[in-house]
Amino acid sequence: MMKNWEIKIVWMYHDIMDLYGDKGNIMVLQRRCEERGIHVVIETCGIGDVCDLSAYDLIFLGGGADREQKMLIDDLLSRKENIKKAMANGSFIFLVCGGYQLFGQYYIAADGSKMNGLQFFDYYTDTGENGTRCIGNILIECDLDGEKIVAVGFENHGGQTCNVQQPLGRVIKGYGNNFHDRIEGFYDGHVLGTYLHGPLLPKNPKIADFMIVKALQKKHPEVRMKDLPVLDDTLENKARKALFKRWNLSDIE
Repeated sequence: MMKNWEIKIVWMYHDIMDLYGDKGNIMVLQRRCEERGIHVVIETCGIGDVCDLSAYDLIFLGGGADREQKMLIDDLLSRKENIKKAMANGSFIFLVCGGYQLFGQYYIAADGSKMNGLQFFDYYTDTGENGTRCIGNILIECDLDGEKIVAVGFENHGGQTCNVQQPLGRVIKGYGNNFHDRIEGFYDGHVLGTYLHGPLLPKNPKIADFMIVKALQKKHPEVRMKDLPVLDDTLENKARKALFKRWNLSDIE
């Protein structure tokens, strides 16, 4: 059955939304698919490109600063109905930082200007007071369809995302969506948004595999994590444990 598996991935605004090495997320998804014999097609969709997003199994939108978000917002809003169709058709959506913010109600930039988002979800993003930012390494305990996974990453955002009813996880170390709530990201079963850069997936192979499964399920709803051949994640786990040790959290896996 595996030889018939294929994943189609589209990276939106690849040329301007690649903050803190978000490109690494695409590289990891490609490599982990190829090592398992899963055929993977990776395409891009930039400003003005003709692109049917509903044709893809996984849609990725990375992070960018205020300038980049202002550059793309009109194009993104013009794709709202197509994105809605993709969501209805079972495409999995992975959003990092700026991409995460723009799927909410609105985003207040550092200069005080307001950008209305796609407004698919109730959360909204204000800006930190007096230029304050959430910066540093971060650990969160995610709940991915009932499986608890500790994710590590790096955050650097002035945006303060509030009113998140379905967080990706609970903050162990770091900040998360804002300075106060102690929760990070958003996940509703179909859309995963996060502030974790670094990039996220090289440091968290279980989350990469989770996304591969979610993408496969669009065409093969019977696929589960246990169906993926196990890969050697020795180096990835060493990197994770080094960060745990730095914070005296040796009991975390």
